[in-house]
Amino acid sequence: MAENQTDTTNTQEIIPFVAELTAHNQAWVSGATQALGESTIIVPREFIVDVCSTLKHGYQFNLLSDLCGADRGVEEDPRFEVNYHLTSIKTGKRLRLKVLLTEDDPHVNTVTDVWKTANWHERETYDLVGIIFDNHPDLRRILLPSDWDGHALRKDYPLRGYEPYSLT
Repeated sequence: MAENQTDTTNTQEIIPFVAELTAHNQAWVSGATQALGESTIIVPREFIVDVCSTLKHGYQFNLLSDLCGADRGVEEDPRFEVNYHLTSIKTGKRLRLKVLLTEDDPHVNTVTDVWKTANWHERETYDLVGIIFDNHPDLRRILLPSDWDGHALRKDYPLRGYEPYSLT
């Protein structure tokens, strides 16, 4: 299959999750896509903890395999996204949840009460992209020094940083 084609063989897999999540609460899902074998459900930020808890306890998505943030660019609105990559060890199914955040309010609630591994993933996302995880038990830098200025993976971050740079 060509790289830019949509994979429709697994499209039916995402439909039950969307239908069942919206049966719990219609506002939990603001969009869903299936492309290149990956299923993505867009969740409004105020419902991410409820959706994650429901998927973990009701649908066996017991592993948060990754959580990452992305800066879509200063010209985009919303500018930021947080992606939650979930895996069901028992069924082998994978699912991505996406939360979109504006530059003016890059806040989302922590999911550390659902998956303990979210702690370090959220700290890394905070450190590099600047997403603020409300109610996080220990939100501080994890990779960069505590006195680092800015967030290195933002698209508007200068390539050589904010300090004068010298090659000598």
